[in-house]
Amino acid sequence: MPGIEGMKVEDAPARTKLRVLFVEDDPADVDLASCALQRSGIDPEYDVADSAESFTAHVQKSTYDVVLADYNLPSWNGMATVEILQREGLDIPVVLVSGALGETRAVECIKQGAADYVLKDHLLRLPDAIRRAVREKKLREDHRRLLEDLARSNRDLEQFAYVASHDLQEPLRMVAAYTQLLAERYQGKLDENADKYIHYAVDGATRMQRLVQDLLAFSRVGRRAAERRKVDCSVVLATALQNLQTAIEESGARIEHGDLPTVTAEGAELMQLFQNLVGNAIKFRGSDPPRIRVTAEKAGREWIFSVADNGLGIAPEHAEMIFVIFKRLHTRSEYPGNGIGLSICKKIVEQQGGRIWVESVPGQGATFRFSLPTKIRDAERNVS
Repeated sequence: MPGIEGMKVEDAPARTKLRVLFVEDDPADVDLASCALQRSGIDPEYDVADSAESFTAHVQKSTYDVVLADYNLPSWNGMATVEILQREGLDIPVVLVSGALGETRAVECIKQGAADYVLKDHLLRLPDAIRRAVREKKLREDHRRLLEDLARSNRDLEQFAYVASHDLQEPLRMVAAYTQLLAERYQGKLDENADKYIHYAVDGATRMQRLVQDLLAFSRVGRRAAERRKVDCSVVLATALQNLQTAIEESGARIEHGDLPTVTAEGAELMQLFQNLVGNAIKFRGSDPPRIRVTAEKAGREWIFSVADNGLGIAPEHAEMIFVIFKRLHTRSEYPGNGIGLSICKKIVEQQGGRIWVESVPGQGATFRFSLPTKIRDAERNVS
């Protein structure tokens, strides 16, 4: 084995540079901690703060990888650093370094936001605690970045869908209008094949129009998040049932509902959610007149709404697929539509921070359930 003197420069372990803010009033303790880091391959570049004022000033003007805070200082508590960092909107891990810190108190500090704690007579643990805290911070940053990228990608896709579908409206309108004009003027005047081709053209153009309109409706969901207000679900449901009045009368549907809560939501989207679910219950009915019941019950921090019917029901293997945009379980000749209603419901619910699912037995009806949080932070800020 070669001796140390025979090692090449590139064989030496790489040293890590770290920006550290010490919260300490004893220079000797700063030196001891700094030496412990250097011995483990960490080169700390550090500043020292001994009061809340100086700590705040340091984090406002400089960037740090980690804060090493003495738990007990003459004028303040080292845990106050966590509160200051949260107030400043900074994600800097805080490792408590204390002469004495009971196990119970240490656990409580970690619950309140400290990354770790090390006793001053066990400074050999300090480098590992710092590396772990810095690694966890990087994971949080990576996770935030991924969420931001995903949100940006979703916004771009929605914008594309909106622009594409909006811009397609006019040329499609012209195609539909002229194919319908052809049908009106030349139906029966040409041969049988010509009539069939004209029918295909008219049908294709009108179907494409409906698809584009549905895509436009889907892309609009969530665009009015700033308009969320406290809304009475009983009033919203009543509006949805008014819109469905013709279908209700034609089908002989009977719709009941219990007491429904007031929630923070965008009223038009919530109305569309109820209208789609009740409308589907009427549309996919069995041989008996539809019987639909809408209820809600509080479960922890959310409301669970249920829309139960006595219709055709849904096979368990299709329970997830029905919420995918443009997925259909029936042919268009059996039931009209493009298979977008439930995907709009899913998007509305998820935009509110909830979830939606179905419980069903084929031939015995279905119960669609969705949850809405009792409080939505972003929405609450907009409540007048």
